Amino acid sequence: MNFEERFSLAGRLALVTGASRGIGRALATGLAEAGADIVAVSRSVDSLKDVCDDVEALGRRCQIIACDVSDVAAVHRLFEQISEQGLLADILVNNAGIEDVAPSTQVDEALWDRIIDTNLKGAFFVAQNFAKPLMAAGRAGSLINLGSLTSAVGVPTATPYTSSKSGLLGMTRALSAEWARDNIRVNAMGPGYFRTELTEAFYEDEDWQARMLDKIPMGRFGQLDDLIGMAVFLASNASAYVTGQILYVDGGYLASI
Repeated sequence: MNFEERFSLAGRLALVTGASRGIGRALATGLAEAGADIVAVSRSVDSLKDVCDDVEALGRRCQIIACDVSDVAAVHRLFEQISEQGLLADILVNNAGIEDVAPSTQVDEALWDRIIDTNLKGAFFVAQNFAKPLMAAGRAGSLINLGSLTSAVGVPTATPYTSSKSGLLGMTRALSAEWARDNIRVNAMGPGYFRTELTEAFYEDEDWQARMLDKIPMGRFGQLDDLIGMAVFLASNASAYVTGQILYVDGGYLASI
């Protein structure tokens, strides 16, 4: 296998949740650039049309499916729909997630459940439904969970989100140990500070920006393109012996604290 073949995703089918914007959209497009066809998933089909246009402009096939991953029955239907079309995804980017901040003394059950049900419970049942048909077919696969800096450190006023992303790292390790013999690799990416629609409110505060930049050794915030190479590596044969890991893309932030 030559260098290009190691990183090529030609002939592969990648399912990306939360694909309508931000990191999910960037990774769906990046995997398509590496040769993968894409199943783009979000709560709304209409929100996925732009990413599908991006993928198809690269000469790859794209299917869009609406699914709220916090609804386990909807997750089952998502994979039934994929199976009924004779498709088998062998790459999963478990990206769908939500974030909200509040002092921990003000977190109510509804806020806790909304974040955990999407970021952790939803991610697990998407992973489960991804792995089962691969196992039945005897096919290899690569699962990439989207962790966070909060998979490693605590962030004030973000207890539910931090709990979900710490739990996602534990899930990554447990599934990797269980599914390795089925040749299904499970890893995670931990983005640092990236400006997206989900985090835009923070970046509107110039004082906050200055404080954060002072903590990042590379002196800049992440750009979405910075994540694509890592995703392609983890999805491809270039990482064939890598499983159970979280790889941080953070400009040196965690190494410096």
